Formats: sequence, C-alpha cells, structure tokens
Amino acid sequence: MRTKNWSPAVAGLATIALITVGCSNDRSVDASMPPQIGLIATSEVPAPPPEVKLIGERDVEVTLTGPIAAKYSTATEAQRRALGKPLTGSHNAGTRESGVVFQQFQGGVIVAKNYQPGTPAYITWGKIREAWNVERDPDGIPEVMGKNGSPGPLGVPTSDENLVGDLLVTTFEHGKITFDPKTGVVEVTVNGTVVPSGL
Repeated sequence: MRTKNWSPAVAGLATIALITVGCSNDRSVDASMPPQIGLIATSEVPAPPPEVKLIGERDVEVTLTGPIAAKYSTATEAQRRALGKPLTGSHNAGTRESGVVFQQFQGGVIVAKNYQPGTPAYITWGKIREAWNVERDPDGIPEVMGKNGSPGPLGVPTSDENLVGDLLVTTFEHGKITFDPKTGVVEVTVNGTVVPSGL
C-alpha cells in the first residue's frame, strides 16, 4: 500500500481577504451590504518521495534518494523508458568530492549540484551526454588527460534537454551543448566559445 506525505504547510491553506470600500472618502457606506470577500486558495502539491526503489542491472535493487529520487519521480514515462535501468557500482552512482550527486542509467544520467533538499536535478543523455563525457582541457578543447562530465569545463547540467527550433539543447554551468538530429552535428560551447565536440 502506498501512502502520500503531504506538507502540513500546504494542506488546507487558504487566504481570506476582506476588502472594505469607502472608509475614508466622506461618502456614506450602506451598512446593510455585506463586506466584499475574496478567497484565494492554493493547490496541494505532494512532496516528492524521500526514496525511489528500482530494479537495476542483474536484478539488483537500487535506491534513489534526494534530488535524484525527486527528479526520477517527476520524469515523464518517455524519459523513464529512455533512461532504462539504473546502473550499479560505486562508479555509476554517488557523490563526487565537489558535492555533485549522480546516478547513471543504461540510457543517460541524472545529476544534481548537491544533495540539499530542493536542489534541482537534470537528465542528460544521447549525443549531448556523449559530448559532455569527452575529456577536455580547462578551455574545453578535447584532450586525453582532461576532465569530463561535471568535473570538466562545462560543469553540471542546468537544464534537461530542450527542443529549441530544430536543435536539442542542454545548458551547463559554463556553457551548452546542442545536437541537430537532422544532420547529426553536435556543437559544444564553453564559456561563450565554440570548441570541437570531440565526437
């Protein structure tokens, strides 16, 4: 049986505003008229689950928590299908020295800047993920001894993949990656400079 935890601050929250007209304009007020009342109600939004349990590779149970669980629980069915099963092992999930948290999946990764409640997490996949994972020097030029992913020059994703015109675009702390599905062209921009994609 599943239960939902509702935030006490959200449940039943309503604001009633009384508006009195004509108090100081030297006009008489008809006391038989009821005051005007406006009701403003907020909708209830369930809090994301504290954890999500999935079956990963080799039928191993994987527990997502924090921003990763929140993102997965709000992902569309199409996003969940594209992500596939979560990968297992310490190199496929965890917290980096920088505080970045991540979970690799068969078809992508969910990444958040840190584990703090309310921190947004983003899904990166496909050609954009491939270009993000290319090792690069600090200026973004592909280099075998460089860094890739969140420790690399692009940093952490700041958006999911979005369709902008004909391009798929993901933004990062220090740039963006675009992919044209019609032509297969990937463009990587680091700190305002277009650099080779490395693909």
